Amino acid sequence: MGEEAKYLETARADRSVWLMKCPPVVSRAWQAASASSSSDAANPNPVVAKVVLSLDLPSGEEQQEPSLQFKMELAQTNTGNTPKSYSLNMFQDFVPMCVFSESNQGKLSCEGKVEHKFDMEPHSDNLVNYGKLCRERTQKYMVKSRQVQVLDNDHGMSMRPMPGMVGLIPSGSKEKKKQTPAKPSDVKRTRRDRTEMENIIFKLFERQPNWALKALVQETDQPEQFLKEILNDLCVYNKRGPNQGTHELKPEYKKSTGDTDAA
Repeated sequence: MGEEAKYLETARADRSVWLMKCPPVVSRAWQAASASSSSDAANPNPVVAKVVLSLDLPSGEEQQEPSLQFKMELAQTNTGNTPKSYSLNMFQDFVPMCVFSESNQGKLSCEGKVEHKFDMEPHSDNLVNYGKLCRERTQKYMVKSRQVQVLDNDHGMSMRPMPGMVGLIPSGSKEKKKQTPAKPSDVKRTRRDRTEMENIIFKLFERQPNWALKALVQETDQPEQFLKEILNDLCVYNKRGPNQGTHELKPEYKKSTGDTDAA
């Protein structure tokens, strides 16, 4: 309660109070009525609604308790599509509660004990207006609010991309094109003498009988087209089998390389 001691006013602590959980539209209607009457000194506490109690008595032969039905009607007439009648559903079991208030001067008071607790729902007489209210609320939240902002800088500098930010601007297309890595240019490779290159090819095929074109390019560091010309003369390309996609020496060159090794 703070450093200073505060006293609780309990003169109305035994008063019976009803606790109702009301929709926001009803709360706003009551607040508007209270605000309009605050300037009227003759009626500081306006009537915002009335509660109608209906008692359903059983027949003489039936031994049942009478059923109670509560209905609340708003006093305001210019509420638009806001339902004016509500059914009050009473809770049978709830935790005992008290209502407290605090004035503008900081005075604390106990306003009473909660005797009945209700929740509210639109009465069947106002289902048409309640449906219109729901549609209006849905359409209101579906409309996107747009604002126009005036820029003080009329030179347009704030709308120009700064240096180094061009690559950071996302593209408008949903599908991003895959960037293919640039292949190393054959211009950087220098052709060797053809006779020297043929001897290097023979040495490589002595190491292993089958070679792929890309592997030979990496081993020899020669232009791909130049290697293709030599391989067409010296080798056979395997289109099928376990060595598919590789080159091997023609039979006559295999024999000659074997004879050279024997010599």
